[in-house]
Amino acid sequence: MKTNKTFISDLSKKEFPMADKVSGKMIRNGILTLIKEDYPDFSRDQFISIEELNLYREKYISDYLLAEIGQLSTLENKVVDSLTEDKSLVSTVEEEVGQRTYGQKVADKVAAFGGSWKFIISFGVFIVLWILTNVFILANKAVDPFPFILLNLMLSCLAALQAPVIMMSQNRLEEKDRERAKKDYMINLKSELEIRMLHEKLDHLIMHQQEELIEVQKVQIEMMNDILTRVKK
Repeated sequence: MKTNKTFISDLSKKEFPMADKVSGKMIRNGILTLIKEDYPDFSRDQFISIEELNLYREKYISDYLLAEIGQLSTLENKVVDSLTEDKSLVSTVEEEVGQRTYGQKVADKVAAFGGSWKFIISFGVFIVLWILTNVFILANKAVDPFPFILLNLMLSCLAALQAPVIMMSQNRLEEKDRERAKKDYMINLKSELEIRMLHEKLDHLIMHQQEELIEVQKVQIEMMNDILTRVKK
């Protein structure tokens, strides 16, 4: 005797594999409310497929995000799409590496060198050599005699040029940090939503196993009743 391995969904009236059968008793209240908006006659005693349930789960997630955030941005839509397509956000985030322009590369190198001990020591040595050369070596023929007006001019020009270049590098790093924060938010949001869906999938598996065990117990009871009936005869 062959067992029926399919069932008819009470929503779409379509045939689905028995493994995809989900009882209305297993559906969360929020998702059940969404289903009843489209199918008012649906009750907890009826059954739907996991495919149909996932559609309402996605709708529930979108509604949840809209309620929490107010309006779905590109980030939230990207997270919902990743849940639908079942793809990893981490790999997507790692692929989005920002390309630096030539000016940004120069600014980063200047900022890295200007904020290092190498720059401080080398520039300190240069200033000492400049002063010693003009005071002692060149003496009366000094290019920049005391109080070193030319040296002060060079230092002022260097500071005037170095400051905006370093600020350019810092602005780019701040923008990079904002992008990292957005990506971290996307990953954390997806993790939270996937945990919610995982709880529901576990509930579905547990309930499905319980139903199978109950069916097995019913068959065993029927067999025992048949044996008792034969013994009595």
